[in-house]
Amino acid sequence: MNKIPAFGAVKIICLIGFIAITGCSGKEKLYVYNWTYYTPPSVIEKFEEEYGVKVIYDEFASNEEMFAKLQAGASGYDLIFPSGDYVSIMINFGMLEKINKSLMHNLGNVNPEVLQRTTYDPNMEYSVPYYWGASGVIINTAKVPFYEESWAIFARTDLKGRMVMLDDMREILGGALAHMGYSVNSKDPGELAAARDLVINSWKPNIVKFDAEAFGKGYAQGDFWVVHGYPEVVFEEIEGNDELIKNTAFFVPPEGGSAYIDSMCILKGARNIELAHKFIDFIHRPDIYAEFTDFFGFPASANSKAGAFKQEKPLYTVEDIFNTELKNDLGGALEMYNNAWEMIKVGL
Repeated sequence: MNKIPAFGAVKIICLIGFIAITGCSGKEKLYVYNWTYYTPPSVIEKFEEEYGVKVIYDEFASNEEMFAKLQAGASGYDLIFPSGDYVSIMINFGMLEKINKSLMHNLGNVNPEVLQRTTYDPNMEYSVPYYWGASGVIINTAKVPFYEESWAIFARTDLKGRMVMLDDMREILGGALAHMGYSVNSKDPGELAAARDLVINSWKPNIVKFDAEAFGKGYAQGDFWVVHGYPEVVFEEIEGNDELIKNTAFFVPPEGGSAYIDSMCILKGARNIELAHKFIDFIHRPDIYAEFTDFFGFPASANSKAGAFKQEKPLYTVEDIFNTELKNDLGGALEMYNNAWEMIKVGL
């Protein structure tokens, strides 16, 4: 999943500059491999100041990119941020260090609701939840004043040519499965075939394309009126356009869909294991977690105590994602999904 949260242009420039200078110090260093723009520079700066260290921040745009790089022999990272299905895969591959809970004081702040969903590591033996979120549907209400909060919006022929959906196999098939009352992790060939056919016959004819990179820009420019994606990406693109912001709505389809829990994990063979534990613990300090989520317009989904410290209204609430489902490791069923996705993408 391509996760590029809300930044203004100045914030992006500052973060790039900040990352560029972090390697120029003789201080102890923590090597972080994280999603693109997923930890605010202010949080990193506070961690550096408090512990007298430097954070070296490298980034990836998808779980697949991160995993392939590590499998190809990339080394030197201490802390990584995979999503739940890849935490499971990496545990099975023996790629992660065990979490030493005696080195941390803030794990009690982790939201129990999130832990109930981390069936891949419910006791935080190898991972600590960083963020629980979901994609959804963003609508320009000036152009689409009447709509049902449902995946069914993508079947509306009157909106043909004005809609876009994520270029993400699990998100698209997960949405179709949930809309039909099935699990987003279904391994039933009949259910998956039905979801595939729903996308091909009812949704795909009405959308411009599957797009995981430029959907926010397309919405901001008025090309798209209905967007399936991450709200923080869209709101970053329309920052400063008060009229469009006023006319922009977001919902997570109540039928459910795919959710994600990104976690903090220590890579096997990490050089700075103790410092990695300190960073994980630092993130779950309530005031720091509130700062992190405020920066991106997120709810404080993975930390039960951070809500009292938040100063910004989130783009959606934790309650909005209760009906979503985590994407699990599909195991041998992955090939079946790949085949369904190939059939959906044919002709694009």
